[in-house]
Parts: sequence; C-alpha cells; structure tokens
Amino acid sequence: MTEVGPGTPVITRAAAILRALADARSDGITTTVLARTTGMPRATAHRMLTALADEGLVDRASDTGLWFLGPEVYLLGSVAAARYDAAPLASDILRELARDTGESAFLSARRGDESVCVAAEEGSFPLRSHVLYPGKRFPLGVASAGIVMLAHLPDAEVTAYLEHVDLTADWGDTHSSAQLRRRVEQTRIKGYSVNPGLVVEGSWGIGAAVFNELGRPMWALSLTGVEIRFGAQRQAALGETLLLAAHTLGQRLKRKR
Repeated sequence: MTEVGPGTPVITRAAAILRALADARSDGITTTVLARTTGMPRATAHRMLTALADEGLVDRASDTGLWFLGPEVYLLGSVAAARYDAAPLASDILRELARDTGESAFLSARRGDESVCVAAEEGSFPLRSHVLYPGKRFPLGVASAGIVMLAHLPDAEVTAYLEHVDLTADWGDTHSSAQLRRRVEQTRIKGYSVNPGLVVEGSWGIGAAVFNELGRPMWALSLTGVEIRFGAQRQAALGETLLLAAHTLGQRLKRKR
C-alpha cells in the first residue's frame, strides 16, 4: 500500500492513485477504497481523480462509479514501451520456461524500491500459485523477484535500503532487516533467490536477475508453484535453468540498446 500524507506533493499523490488503480487491474476501485489505500482524505482523492479524468489518465464507469486507468495511460505506455518494455523479448523465454518446468513463469521489472510483474506464462502443473500476476507490485526483498534484484545491488545500496524501510508491518518478522540480509547472502552464493512460502504459505518461488548494460539488476525471471514441487534437488535444477534464461534475456536487451 502506498500512503501519502497531507503535505505530499501533488505529483506524488497522482502517482499513488495511478499505482492503486493499476493494482486493482480490471476490477476497478471506488473512491472510498482508493482513499483508504493511498492514505488520502476522501475529498482529496475525489478531487485528484476528477482532475486526472479531465486529462484522460483515469476513467470512471458511469454505471458502477468505479475508477479505472484511462486511455491516456495506454497511449503513454505504448510510447514508453519502446524503451523500457522487455516483455516482447522475453515472451518465448517465458513460454519455454513454463513448458519445460510445468511451473508458471514471470518477468518482473525493477521500479525504484519495488518489483513489478510485467508478463506471465502459466505452467501446465494443475496446482498453481496465484500470488503473482502482471501489474502486481512488491517491495524489494519480498517474493523471489524482489529478493534477487535486491541481492544483486551493491552493498552500500542494500544497506541504505534496509536502513530506511521496515517491511515487518506488512510482511511479518520473516522480512526483518536481519532476515533480508541473510537471504541476500544466500542469494549471492547461489546466484538465484528462493522464496520459501514467505508471502503466501505453501507458495514457493525462485528468481534470477536480468542485468542492463551497466550491470544493474533491472529485471528478474521467476518461477512460482506449490511447495511440493520445490524440493532441494529440484530447486537447484530450476535455479540453473533460470540463470541460463536470464543470461539469454540480458544479452537480447543489450543488443536492443
């Protein structure tokens, strides 16, 4: 949840609203729920929504009163995709991962201190985890994609991040700074991250970082599934598969630039 205070700049408030609408996906969201999600007074949220609607950035259903992202967001996104969207280059990689492993495969992008799922391919195994889906955001350090991107940042950036965030309120003691540091070290040793059901009990994930031309972890490939599918031996095999796929995608992105 992105909360903003009364003195928060207007642009920050607008961004929080757009992110909340994106998280709601096609279900839409009421003014009251959006205000509660962003921590704004309802009157402020309504005023901001009305102003954003005038610019085409949000849209309101006339029959239900629910708010959605607007057409202008789509147009802006289609332009930005030419530079930032790795999904088209990853589509066949995700299909192959899902086909070869039977697990659901995902591509996530780093946006500031968050990981955002941008593409998915469902696996064939009948029992599935539904924790991750396109548009879903997690703080860095949460879920396999967020863990692996955090782990591959320089030590100083990891320390600075852990000093200014407290994930325990929303994610429990398993996401304390000490626990996150331990998972960062484990991830660095293995090269890939493992999320042993820390977000939703029984839902496991493995992630591998994808680097940009400067060697920064800007994306991650991940596989998610149920606990019985993630024994120690298979974890290692899935991790190696992900590392190879992540390297392939990274090379494609470098050539694209």
